[in-house]
Amino acid sequence: MKRPSGNLYSIYAMLLAVFMFALMDTAMKLLSARYPALQVAALRALCSLPLVAAYVAWRGAFKGIVRVRWSMHFLRGVLGIAMLALFAFGLRKLSLAEAYSIFFIAPALITALSVLMLKERVDLARWVAIGVGLCGVLVVLRPSGAGFLTVGGLAVLAAAACYAVSAITVRVLARSDRNEHTVFWLIVMIAVGAGALAAPDWVPIPSSEIPLLCGLALSGFIGQLAITEAFSRGEASSVAPFEYSALAWGVGMDWLLWRALPDAWTMVGAAIIIGAGMYLIRHEKTHVESEHP
Repeated sequence: MKRPSGNLYSIYAMLLAVFMFALMDTAMKLLSARYPALQVAALRALCSLPLVAAYVAWRGAFKGIVRVRWSMHFLRGVLGIAMLALFAFGLRKLSLAEAYSIFFIAPALITALSVLMLKERVDLARWVAIGVGLCGVLVVLRPSGAGFLTVGGLAVLAAAACYAVSAITVRVLARSDRNEHTVFWLIVMIAVGAGALAAPDWVPIPSSEIPLLCGLALSGFIGQLAITEAFSRGEASSVAPFEYSALAWGVGMDWLLWRALPDAWTMVGAAIIIGAGMYLIRHEKTHVESEHP
């Protein structure tokens, strides 16, 4: 069969998106060592808001921006705040490679939730793949007991669950609202909500952090544009597996900045999760495009 046009371009776009998100997550990990998790979540949104607003204006999408399904957008806002705060907290405790390995369970969770929330049908083979993926998470969380059910690992797992539920809401919102409106209101609600929650314990930010915050904003914005391009121009089943290249960037960042490498359990668990995820992606007829933490 002839390869669908746009797939190679989309794969390049996905690889760029994953690299940008790895830079963004590295910035979040650096910030999480010095600031509360909710403040890091607020900074992630506040830094990106001007760029997102400029993009929405460029797309001419401010028209009708208040005529949206507010209940679903508020739900996404709550999920977004929880996801970013939990992920930032997990990054304080874990390496990037460990955090990514656990977060890779998201495609399996999305598939399971599509049955519960969207009444989609999932065959037995895919339920088996979901179960295998969850077993991979347990491997990453250390079957030896030395680090079993660590607080950081559970935080990232909870963040992945929030991400999965948020992805389901994107499917629902796509029936009535523009993508630009969905992205804009998510960033606004995280900025306002996480900012308000973080305000009582807000730690002053010195000017020396400005380059890091600019990097956080720019990498997140470029990553979002690139992942949108990837899924809009290519087949999701061909593009989505390249999301797993994040693990390579995570290992590289861990080594360059913290001289840390993942242990054998993390790599085995990641391989199990990635294998299950790729099976699900290849056999899914539909794929939801949703934001990275």
